[in-house]
Amino acid sequence: MSVVEQYARAHIVTETQEGENAVPVVLRYDPETDPRSVRIGLPGPHEWEFSRELLERGLRAPARSGDVEIWPCGRVQAVLEFHTPQGVTVVQFDAKALIRFLRRTYTVAATPVPH
Repeated sequence: MSVVEQYARAHIVTETQEGENAVPVVLRYDPETDPRSVRIGLPGPHEWEFSRELLERGLRAPARSGDVEIWPCGRVQAVLEFHTPQGVTVVQFDAKALIRFLRRTYTVAATPVPH
């Protein structure tokens, strides 16, 4: 199976900066490691793993599992909130990027492995 990796830009809402605060993020799905989970890598050593199903539910309505909460924000945005003992990181995405990523994960998961 192939790994799905997609680069996107997101806004970290919890940090205030001068000017543009969009940051590069990596959306990753590795069906061989865990076919039910996805990873989101933020700048630095910050990477979050949670269920692919949570991401899908959170794009339609508020959803939470453990330290991750996801909800739609208007018609074109989605917000992901990551909780740690040190605080909360809130990240805003264009929902289209997350939907495109999810579609790619389901395509890879449905592709038979050649022998």
